[in-house]
Amino acid sequence: MTAELKTDCEFRSLDLHPSILQGLEDAGFTHCTPIQAATLPVALAGQDVAGQAQTGTGKTAAFLIATFQHLLTRPPVEGVRGNPVRALIVAPTRELAVQIHDDARLLGAHTGLRFGVVYGGTGYDSQRRRLEEGVDVLIGTPGRLIDYYKQRLYTLKAVQVVVIDEADRMFDLGFIRDVRYLLRRCPPPEKRLGLLFSATLSYRVMELAYEHMNDPKLIRVEPERVTADKVTERLYHTANEEKLPLLVGLLRSLAPPRSLVFVNTKQAAERVWASLEGNGIKAAILSGDVPQKKRLRLLERFQQGELPVLVATDVAARGLHIPDITHVFNFDLPQDPEDYVHRIGRTARAGSTGEAISFACENYVYSLPEIEEYIGHKIPVEPVEESLLAELAPPVRRERARRHHGHGHHRPRGRGRTGAEGKKQRHAGKRRGRRHKAPES
Repeated sequence: MTAELKTDCEFRSLDLHPSILQGLEDAGFTHCTPIQAATLPVALAGQDVAGQAQTGTGKTAAFLIATFQHLLTRPPVEGVRGNPVRALIVAPTRELAVQIHDDARLLGAHTGLRFGVVYGGTGYDSQRRRLEEGVDVLIGTPGRLIDYYKQRLYTLKAVQVVVIDEADRMFDLGFIRDVRYLLRRCPPPEKRLGLLFSATLSYRVMELAYEHMNDPKLIRVEPERVTADKVTERLYHTANEEKLPLLVGLLRSLAPPRSLVFVNTKQAAERVWASLEGNGIKAAILSGDVPQKKRLRLLERFQQGELPVLVATDVAARGLHIPDITHVFNFDLPQDPEDYVHRIGRTARAGSTGEAISFACENYVYSLPEIEEYIGHKIPVEPVEESLLAELAPPVRRERARRHHGHGHHRPRGRGRTGAEGKKQRHAGKRRGRRHKAPES
C-alpha cells in the first residue's frame, strides 16, 4: 500500500486480534486504504457488508481481516459432523482463488487457522486430500466447491462467514446458480457474517445481496473517474499492418520491465507472441485453454520478472493482482467497455502509476466511441510516427507457438508431414499394416 491510497486510519486502531496485527506487520501494512477504512469497522461489528470499490484498492485484505477477526473472536459451531468449514470464500476464477489463498496465508500466518483452495483444471486429488485433512477457511471457484461438497468431503452447516468476491463477474461467467446453491446450504444469513464485494453494485448484484445477506450495509468507494487515477492513457489510430511493428517498436523504446498485451482472440495471441519472440522480445501466452498448471507457472514467472511480456486474452483482465505492471497494451480494443477498464486496471494498482496504450485499428476502432462514453473522457491520441514502427524479423514457427502455450503434441509417425518424407512413411505404414494383418476367422 503506497502513500496515495493510505488513509489516516491505522489497523492498530481497529482493536484487531494480535495475530492479525502480526500478519499485517509482516506484510508491511500499517494504514487502511479507503475501502478498508470504510468496511472494516462495519464488518468487525458483525454487520453484513456489500462493498463496491475500484480494482486494486485492497478489497481482498478487507474481507480477509474481517473473516479472521470473526473466527478468532467466536467459538466454532459445535455438534456438526462431516468435516465442517468455518468460512467460505467464493471467487469467479482460478487465478483469483489462488491469489486470495496466497494473501490469506500471508495475513493469517499467525492465526492458527487452516486454509484450503480448490479450483478446476488441475490438482483434483491433492485438493481432495487437503479437504480431508480439515480446513477452517475454504476458498474456491463454484464448480469445484460444489463437486467436493456433493462428495461430502466437507459440510457448510457450521459456516460462520461467507464471502462472495467479484460478484458481478459471477453473473458474467454464468456462475450465479452455483453461488446460490452454495449459499442455500450455509446457515441462514442472521447466523453468519456475509461479505460481498463487486466492481459494480448493479441491480442483479443487490438482488443477490438482499436475498442471501442479513440487511447488508452498502458501501461505495468510487473515484471521480471510472479508470484508475494513476493510469496515463494514450491511443494510436493504426492500420492493421502497422500494429505489430508499432507494438515491437514501443516495447523496444519503452523497455517496460513488466507489461501485459491484451488481444481479443487466441489466434491473435499466438500471432502476437510469435512476432515478439521472432524479434527478440521474450513473452508468453495466457489464454483460456492454457492448462491450469502451466498457467500458474507462467503467472509465477511473470510475477518474478522472468517474462517481461504476457500476451493475454480477457481471461487475465479481472481478478489478477500482479505487482509492478508498468504498461498495459490494448493490441486489440475490447468490444465491451467494461473490459477496457478492467484491462487497464492491471497497472497502477495500490496507488502506483502506470501507462495504458491502445491501438484503434481497422477491425476494432468501432468500439472506441462506446469505450470513451463509458469512461467519461476522450483517450488522448498520439500520431503513429515512422520512427516508432520497427522493421520486423520473421515470427517464430507456428508449431513452436502452439507448444509454448500448451497446445504442443507429439505428432504420430508419418502423419502431418509433407513432401517425400511423409509420402515414404505413409507407404511404409501401409506395407506394415498388410504384413501384420490378422487372418480372418
